[in-house]
Amino acid sequence: MPDITLSTHAKEMLKERSLLEEWVWRTIAAPDSRKKHADDGNMHYVKSIEERGGRVLHVVVNQDVHPHRVVTVFLDRRLGRTK
Repeated sequence: MPDITLSTHAKEMLKERSLLEEWVWRTIAAPDSRKKHADDGNMHYVKSIEERGGRVLHVVVNQDVHPHRVVTVFLDRRLGRTK
């Protein structure tokens, strides 16, 4: 896995949304899916988080900087629950 850091915004969102940093790393390491979005150029990783009832964590990573940077993280209501 390449060097990846959390942006200040991502750290704030983890705290504000009661999300664990470990879930971010788990999502990046073994995503259910990932896709580079043409509209923002960022890689979007998604993974169902069992500890949150199967809700889907969405992690957005800017891969155009070094080290790569997690831009934001959120539970994606559009994708719903997987269980």
